[in-house]
Amino acid sequence: MSKQKTPAYGGQAVMEGVMFAGKHTYVTAIRRKDDTLDYFEVKKKHRPILGFLKKIPLIRGFVAIIEASGNGVKHLNFSTERYDVAPEDDEKMLEENKPSKLSLILGTAAIGVLSFLFGKFLFTLLPALAAEAFRPIPIFSGHVGQNMIEGFLKLVLLLSYLYFISMTPLIKRVFQYHGAEHKVINAYENKLPLTVENVQAQSRLHYRCGSSFILFTVIIGVFIYLLVPSEPLWLRLVSRLALIPLVLGVSYEVLQATNKLRNIPVLRYLGYPGLWLQLLTTKEPKDDQVEVAIASFNEMLRRDGEYEKEAAKTSAKVV
Repeated sequence: MSKQKTPAYGGQAVMEGVMFAGKHTYVTAIRRKDDTLDYFEVKKKHRPILGFLKKIPLIRGFVAIIEASGNGVKHLNFSTERYDVAPEDDEKMLEENKPSKLSLILGTAAIGVLSFLFGKFLFTLLPALAAEAFRPIPIFSGHVGQNMIEGFLKLVLLLSYLYFISMTPLIKRVFQYHGAEHKVINAYENKLPLTVENVQAQSRLHYRCGSSFILFTVIIGVFIYLLVPSEPLWLRLVSRLALIPLVLGVSYEVLQATNKLRNIPVLRYLGYPGLWLQLLTTKEPKDDQVEVAIASFNEMLRRDGEYEKEAAKTSAKVV
């Protein structure tokens, strides 16, 4: 009899909480101002076209990232609006924070996707423009040299950005919740009871982390850009933008591959660069933060179980 495969759950740190994605739902738990826990849920919508696209290598990565960006901003908005508000002030807060016209027109998910794409465009174009300044230097004047310096500048930009934002108290706490999210997933995948003690004993790093994905986009991009011209400048910039979906798609496949190979002694090192980056994007959480992450994960499992029971009852009635 074959072993039952452990589901590959993922999550996201939010303000004073954690979101976990299940088979049927996304659930966020946050700690409120009065120390109570509050939950937010967005049930997954099964769209046949997206399900089909997610089965196609290279394309599935781009689709998954766009979908995650759209969904993630909903949970981030919920946590940002409520974590520092007392529950008795919820009604007043909802009246004062009415959706903007932009939110009404585009929707929260669409704004999240647009924000992601705008950030990706800047992160792609700025290093390409900056690399041109090094062209007079002989070692960086050629096609290969330009791609190497562009990749280096992109890496410096990424590390500098993460380092400086991690110094702020607010983001440091988000990174602690990010560490708590990873610890919960590691404990679950190691089949341990989800207690604070067991979870705290786990690593705050994980092979499937989005931070690793971001680093892989930098590395993979260097190799893909070698296949297209680096001059004239306008063609270089246009090609960088046009290749964003491909870079994201390949990077996603590499991320999934490193996760599958993590238990093979030699090949496990392929994922180490991403784990090293997580030393910046995760921090060791406190016990009360781990409690929130455990509560979020357990609530996600509970609701997933309820939806599966409902689906089974519906199926039985149809038969």
